[in-house]
Order: sequence, then structure tokens, then C-alpha cells
Amino acid sequence: MARCARAPALSVTSICASAMSAEDVLRSHIAAGHGRFRGIRHSAAYDEDPAVLGPLGGRYPAGLYRDATFREGFKHLQKLGLSFDAWMLEPQLPDLIDLARAFPDTTIVLDHVGTPLGIGRYKGKREERFAIWRDNIKALAGCPNVNVKVGGLPMPFGGWRARMAGSDETSQTLAAQWKPYVDACIEAFGVRRCMFESNFPVDRFGATYTALWNAFKILAKAYSADEKTALFSGTAKRIYRLNID
Repeated sequence: MARCARAPALSVTSICASAMSAEDVLRSHIAAGHGRFRGIRHSAAYDEDPAVLGPLGGRYPAGLYRDATFREGFKHLQKLGLSFDAWMLEPQLPDLIDLARAFPDTTIVLDHVGTPLGIGRYKGKREERFAIWRDNIKALAGCPNVNVKVGGLPMPFGGWRARMAGSDETSQTLAAQWKPYVDACIEAFGVRRCMFESNFPVDRFGATYTALWNAFKILAKAYSADEKTALFSGTAKRIYRLNID
């Protein structure tokens, strides 16, 4: 929600203590941004097991992206030329598929490859659930308005690393861990709808900044120069309409 008397932190669900409509607030942010306001990022991350999200739990209800009030705000994004970044957990991907199909003209970016889970009630089940995740990624890729940020995998949710104590993983180890997810996303979406991302400082839980980007270089080694450009910069420039060299 828009936080009263604070810097712009906006949701398309409701306006805090304001008579303004969601469209009015979005237009105000566009004006205040002087050409830099590109879209909205709104999490819907939820799981009934509090051990999964830890201190991030309880912020949003189950099924937020299906909520009628949320969608009343969401409908304004396309006509205002704004994109939507979605962060959720792997079991929630069907909610985003439904949202993308309901708003086929709104540009949507799935963050963190949909956040595979390997902690809490999913401990030891990450590989077991890979096929479920992959099927949902393929379904999302069937929506031409959806793109994917390939990254976020060093976060604790995947369960690759239990805690930060100990030596940092090498870029080779990280590449091997992430390869099934990276390959599946690129195969489903193609390089021009995928963008490598860092999610620092949160990614620091499982990787150093240098090791993360070197892991992406390892994973992209077989791609052409044009394909690498798309993955490392081109897709992001196009989606977020960035005028940079």
C-alpha cells in the first residue's frame, strides 16, 4: 500500500488514508518520477508454514493476485505504460498464470525464477517439486506478456545453504546448483524474455557479488554474443525502457 508521509512505496491494491484512486496515485508517481518511474513491484509471497518466509511472513494473504480489489488497481498499469514485477513463491505460480491471462496486454516480470523452495515444510523436496515448477514456468511462458528475472537463487528459500557461516560457494558450484532452473527458464521464455539479475543485498546469504555474476557467465558460456547481450542487458533495457548504452 502507499505508505503515508513516506517516500513513494506503492501498491496497486489500496491507497493509504487517501481519497485518490489507484490511477490518480500512479499518475502522481509518474509525474514525480520525471521519466524514471517504470512500473510497480508488489510481492504476494505467502505460505501457511511460518518457517518458509520467517520475518517476511504474514504481510500478504493467500491468493493476493487473484483478489478482485488488487485487480481493480492492477488494471490501470497497461494504459499508463507501466510494467509489473511479481515476487511470489513456487507453489503460488498458478496465481500469476491466472493474472497474466486475465491481463494479456500488461507487461509482467516474474522475479527470482518464481522462488523455488527447500526450507520449512519443503525441506528435502526442492528436487521433487522441480517438475511442478517447470510445468508452471512453461505455462507462464505461454503468456507473451510475461518475462522472467533469472536470479534470486542465493536467497535462503531454496535451501541450498543453511546459514552464512562457513566458506562462500565458488561460482562453479553456484552454476551447477542453478543450472536446471536457468536452463529451464531460457528454454521456455527464450533469451529475449529472460534477464539475469542480482538481488543484493539479500543474495549475499548464498553468494558473493563476484561469484554470482561469474556463475551467470559460466551458465551463458554456450550462447552467442547477441544472446548474451539479451541476458545480461538487452531484455532489461527493453522491458524497463532504459535509454542507456
